[in-house]
Amino acid sequence: MGVETSVPVAEMAKKRAPSRTCLAALALISAATALPARAQAPAAPSPDSRSPPAPGAVQERTSAAGCDRPLAVAGRVRSVIDGRTLVLEDGREVRLAAIEVAPLAGAGERPPGGAGRAAQRALSDLALGRAIALSQDTGPADRYGRTLAHAVVSQDQPERSLQQELLAQGHARLGARVEPAACLAELRARERHARQAALGLWADPYYSAQAADRPADIAARRGQFTVVEGDVVSVRESRGTTYVNFGRRWSESFAAVILKRNAGALLAAGINPKLLQGRRVEVRGFVAMRGGPRMEIMRPEQLNVVR
Repeated sequence: MGVETSVPVAEMAKKRAPSRTCLAALALISAATALPARAQAPAAPSPDSRSPPAPGAVQERTSAAGCDRPLAVAGRVRSVIDGRTLVLEDGREVRLAAIEVAPLAGAGERPPGGAGRAAQRALSDLALGRAIALSQDTGPADRYGRTLAHAVVSQDQPERSLQQELLAQGHARLGARVEPAACLAELRARERHARQAALGLWADPYYSAQAADRPADIAARRGQFTVVEGDVVSVRESRGTTYVNFGRRWSESFAAVILKRNAGALLAAGINPKLLQGRRVEVRGFVAMRGGPRMEIMRPEQLNVVR
């Protein structure tokens, strides 16, 4: 057998451990090399000192607008025309998508313009002189050439959706067309909060939800955007058109009308008109007269089953 030649562990540790003098020298060297690096590193800019991105730049979207789409920085708001229309510094007009606001009516017109002016003031408070970013609606520009878009105040952190703010304050109602569908739930929740609290428009009987069993009140809003709620009495189909009836007299009662070409979109969204009898339903859109007051339902967001 051979003789063991291993050194005790404590003895090896003493031999391998650097002296205190060596450690101090190493510390001095490290400090000397680290200090210049820190001095050269630029300080992080404060939120107020950051330059706004150039118009057209794409930013990572936040949850503010409730939509899964990128935001393009548009610029600053130069003026506010009404409760949903902005003019940017470069002259572009932007109409806020997915909402309806009261009009700026002139003196003696019906409806009175108080609600429209209140919406204009609210939008001015939110956006005038501020940088906004846009998520453009998939539909074409409107007949006046205005860009349809969801908009956020991009200089605020977190970013604030103009549509959500106006709905939450009761200065707007959810419109008859909401794209993308990812926006709908959050926008509807903001409107519901304002309705329950009777804020803004929802405190005015002219703009609040109309009772479906009062067709004369609905008929008085012919050509206007209106929200109607009531119990469905019957559902009938004639020549490919489905009639969701809220009364028993065809010539007088209110009915929601679904053309065959629009029925598929409702079914795809889980809404089967044939199963609505006896349910309480809310519909929104523009009132027309064909016998009694009618409202054409073209998109699923126009019809909401309350219970």
